[in-house]
Amino acid sequence: MTEFDAVLVLSFGGPEGPDDVLPFLHNVVRGRNVPPERLAQVASQYELFDGVSPINQQNRDLIQALIEELRGASIELPVYWGNRNWHPFLSATVQQMTNDGVRSALVFVTSAFGSYSGCGQYLDDLEAASVKAIGDPPSFQKLRLFYNHPGFIEPTAANVRSAVAEHLTENGTDRGKARSLRVVFTAHSIPISMAGNCQYQQQLEEAARLVASGAGIDDSWDLVFQSRSGPPGVAWLEPDISDHLRALAADGLTGVVVAPLGFISDHMEVIFDLDTVAARTASEVGLRMTRARTVGTDPRFVAMIRELIEEQLLAAPKLWLGPDGPWPDRCPEGHCRPTRRQP
Repeated sequence: MTEFDAVLVLSFGGPEGPDDVLPFLHNVVRGRNVPPERLAQVASQYELFDGVSPINQQNRDLIQALIEELRGASIELPVYWGNRNWHPFLSATVQQMTNDGVRSALVFVTSAFGSYSGCGQYLDDLEAASVKAIGDPPSFQKLRLFYNHPGFIEPTAANVRSAVAEHLTENGTDRGKARSLRVVFTAHSIPISMAGNCQYQQQLEEAARLVASGAGIDDSWDLVFQSRSGPPGVAWLEPDISDHLRALAADGLTGVVVAPLGFISDHMEVIFDLDTVAARTASEVGLRMTRARTVGTDPRFVAMIRELIEEQLLAAPKLWLGPDGPWPDRCPEGHCRPTRRQP
């Protein structure tokens, strides 16, 4: 078994002030020919939050919790942090790891599900950063996808249960009427062409089923998508969250709990696309909406990262829920890879 001497937390990144917003967005859309007016529109969304995305601070909090979790398990590995689109950039982090003499590192990517943008592209990022590094960079082993790991499913189910209870209490509805309430799981939409070359949608459906079972909501749930960013002529996964909320209201439903299953923290795509846009849609159509929390730094989730590390470091048993079994340590050949240039 490979001896590992570091852990790398790899994430998307986000701006931390007004001057960061446009440079950050240019990094995100590099090579995609996005019109300037579209960038200006997205930048205006960040202005609602003083140009600050919560994601970087959320990653700092997660990394600190992970450091303490590893220390408590007597695992003495330094934890590094690199981002795809903003400081600390992955290339700088890999160079620092190279300078520090790191030889082989485990990589935790802050995405539970497999798609090119959530898995394969991060592997490409690691390769590019390694090629760019001056010296002898470390080898990297990405920790497996965790969409059905109990450390992700159980705290997510607990958050859904809490949101359902909060919704029923705040709206004066007793539990006998809980069947009129629907839980809507959301995840980032991706192009249909990308979805056809991975198991992203199937993994989301399995995770939703596991969470719904753990939360005791039976079949009263749906899986929808959000945060579409591609051109109108390109097909993306649907239904869109706002369209679905309108459809639920048209069917006579009056209450909904929205659970951001596809995200591990309450970053911009949660606080804007759900807490702002979807909440406004719900209000317009007369739906009472409560949003469930993401796992964040829940101790069970932080312990899950440690358990994934121990699988590789100590050959610890693999944990999972449901019929799929654990995702392989290395993605199957061709999985999460683009069949053509992604839009």
